[in-house]
Amino acid sequence: MELKEQLEALSIKLEGKSKEEIKTAMETFATENTKAIEAATTEVKEALLTQIEELKTKAEEMQAHTDALDVKMQDQKKGLKVTNDPVKEIITKDFDKIKTVVKSGKVYLETKAVGNMTLGANLTGDQPRTFSNEVATLPMQILNFSDLIGTINIGNGTYTFPRRTTSEGAAATQTEGADKGQIDYDLSMIDVNTDFIAGFCVYSRKMANNLPFLESFLPGELRRSYFDAENSVFNTALAAGATASTQIITGKNKIEMLMNEVATLAGSNWSTDGIVLSPADYNSILQTEVSTGAGYGLPGVVTLINGRLAINGIPLFQANFLAANKYYVGNWSQIKKVVTEGLSLQFSTEDEDNFRKNNITARIEAQVGLAIHRPDSMIYGDFTAV
Repeated sequence: MELKEQLEALSIKLEGKSKEEIKTAMETFATENTKAIEAATTEVKEALLTQIEELKTKAEEMQAHTDALDVKMQDQKKGLKVTNDPVKEIITKDFDKIKTVVKSGKVYLETKAVGNMTLGANLTGDQPRTFSNEVATLPMQILNFSDLIGTINIGNGTYTFPRRTTSEGAAATQTEGADKGQIDYDLSMIDVNTDFIAGFCVYSRKMANNLPFLESFLPGELRRSYFDAENSVFNTALAAGATASTQIITGKNKIEMLMNEVATLAGSNWSTDGIVLSPADYNSILQTEVSTGAGYGLPGVVTLINGRLAINGIPLFQANFLAANKYYVGNWSQIKKVVTEGLSLQFSTEDEDNFRKNNITARIEAQVGLAIHRPDSMIYGDFTAV
């Protein structure tokens, strides 16, 4: 046991020694401990001698590696290319963290404790990303005004049409020998001026180059913005030009009110081909109990035609350009979109100082107007009005 402890002490003592110093120390140790070695049994003696040789070999290998590192460091100082040595890198980087422990002739290198890898602890910078070239954008309105009405194209800025207003006299059964009934009709020339509805956006060429999805994104967004504006302009014009509802709503639900408007138009010989109201009112009608009211609970009065709600076969259209509780009931063939210049989308680098600032201007526009041929063909109402 004493000899083993002396060997362990010798292994520590040999650290960092040169080849000559290691050789001298080993010979001295063998001489001083000859008797102890001879006194051991043959088996123990062989084990001890083997351990001594292993220790000597390890010490020599350590010294050789140290000499090689020293040579590489000298070469590096002279500008020579040195192959990366992972052991050297560990020693250089973690010198203060490394502890050298020699036990029974074995050398251990200990660094910091190993832990689980996480993005927060082990990653510098951002993790890889996958980019989409499709923008999650807003939808178009459920219904555009131009989806409900026809179009008239003109070559200038004003559309003029004649409208019959009043008349005097009437056709009647002729009394023999008497004059026939005489009638005269009054006409008015109605002017519809078209104006530009337009919008534009300016963006840099760098943005266009760095965001390739702009090429497909901007046209769709500008078109949506245009129709939002056109719907608002046309709705304002029709609300002002249509016939205001006069019915009393007391004791009536929305279905009964709409049926009364259809009857009012029929009394003036107008057929109703469409009812337009807000999505909230459309769904309110869907939830109306059949038992609440008279008549519309009969088979075929309130139905679905191709998935669209209908009253007596007249389709109901949902439109977000109408506020809640507002509605149109009428003959939509009497309302026309007048177009001087159709919808166009243009891109330009010559707008203002775009050339100097490397900007691009995108513009969308159309010169249009709304013609209400017969105001009495359309009723504009309110479910909450008295």
